[in-house]
Amino acid sequence: MSGALYACAYAAEFPAQALLRLQPNLHPTDLAAEPAAVLEGRAPEETVCALNRQARLRGAMLGMTRVEAESIGGLRLLARSAEGEAAARAVFLECAAQFSPRIEEASEGTACACVLDIAGTERLFGPPEQLAGRLRAALAAAGFRASIAVSANYDAARMKAAANRGIAVIAEGAEASALEKLPIAALGLADEHAETFALWGIGTLGELARLPEAQLVTRCGAEARRWHALARGAAEHAFQPIEPVFSLAEFCAFETPVEQIDSLLFVGARMIDCLAARASSRALMLASMDVEMKLEGGEVYRRAIRPALPTADRKFLLKLLQLEIGAHPPQAAVVALTLTAEAGQSRKVQLGLFTPQMPEPSRLDVTLARLKALVGEDRVGAPALEDTHQAGSFRMDEFSLAGAKSAPAAGRPRMALRRVRPPTPVRVTLSPALSAFFPRNGAKSRERPDAKPIAFRDAENRFEVVAAYGPWRSSGCWWSAGAWDTEEWDVLATKADGASVACLLICDRTCNAWRLEAFYD
Repeated sequence: MSGALYACAYAAEFPAQALLRLQPNLHPTDLAAEPAAVLEGRAPEETVCALNRQARLRGAMLGMTRVEAESIGGLRLLARSAEGEAAARAVFLECAAQFSPRIEEASEGTACACVLDIAGTERLFGPPEQLAGRLRAALAAAGFRASIAVSANYDAARMKAAANRGIAVIAEGAEASALEKLPIAALGLADEHAETFALWGIGTLGELARLPEAQLVTRCGAEARRWHALARGAAEHAFQPIEPVFSLAEFCAFETPVEQIDSLLFVGARMIDCLAARASSRALMLASMDVEMKLEGGEVYRRAIRPALPTADRKFLLKLLQLEIGAHPPQAAVVALTLTAEAGQSRKVQLGLFTPQMPEPSRLDVTLARLKALVGEDRVGAPALEDTHQAGSFRMDEFSLAGAKSAPAAGRPRMALRRVRPPTPVRVTLSPALSAFFPRNGAKSRERPDAKPIAFRDAENRFEVVAAYGPWRSSGCWWSAGAWDTEEWDVLATKADGASVACLLICDRTCNAWRLEAFYD
């Protein structure tokens, strides 16, 4: 017993599968039922580079021109997309990595294949038959139609998966009998060697395996020794694993430019489903999603979706995408759509027994998106003070629960300024006896420059000033050309009931208008 065990996942007609896997109205098995051919090259010199079995039965062949392919009735023609194939290949390897970290890519021609080292995985996924079924189901959920072969020999699993449709498990020691009916083309021989075997009447691996090895090497050279070992399922292989990169990205190129938002969302829903499923398979959620659209004319349109908390809710993410595109529609028809997501950890909050239940974060995101569409993006968010001398200057930042700062440490001194909006007009008594009242019909004050407020009254209470600091004269920003006609006073006062308050008084010297601007906590 060698102890080695390999599983090969083989996806034929991969260029067509990469194009059809994100179509919401198609199932991976539909690829085998519908004749499809993929064209590559520049018009009008496009040729068929990949096709499925149904297309071959209707007379389609590799290398056919577009005109020849269009003459075949019922044949669906697709334009090859290198970006779509690269994204689909990454998803294919990512699905396989769920069952084994040791993966070697074995793609050939227009097929995508990988071989997994599954030795010792019985306790996790069960016997090889069960693992093969789960692997094929995971690939089907991602939109791929693949065949699976399991064997103790690397090349036997690879060749059997390429020739088989479904699941095949080869018992150790039965590799030769499992491969004997495969065509000689499974070895990937050069044309001259394939012609030589055809002249000898050798058409299957079983016939090749029955030839004397010494005489075969004498006639065909040292390479024949490996061919003979491959035909018997006894060839040695140095496993070279790769490291699949986890990247949440989906790409879809449209056959015709899409102008309707509903049609765009129809495909986007399928892409979001794939992203959420891939993140959930690793116990992750989607923390953000970047949208990139390639428009007619070569322009690129980008938008970003940032939920308040990481989520895997497909309907919620689709709603955010709909609101974002509805508020900022692309200016031309969409040729290709790319969704790139960033994974994040889910958050759980333990509520108290008598704590009222809070609304779901998804409702907050949808509400914010709708408000932005109504009043504008610069009017919705979290207010943040700006580093400037201009009074009351602030900006609106993006609102996010995940980025909320923690409360200051207990015992640490801090001061909070509570702005009064609108400012409250007050009557101020100054020292010395000359006083200025608000308003005074525009009359100028008669107090001396060293006068300080000693008391003030609003509509309800009277305050006695204990200490007053100022005045600080300003005109908003020190670099402005306006006159310094505003006085600011920091005042500590007491009310009639003995309560103390610290506040900010503002005096506009142009009209002798006093107002209560803010309170200090």
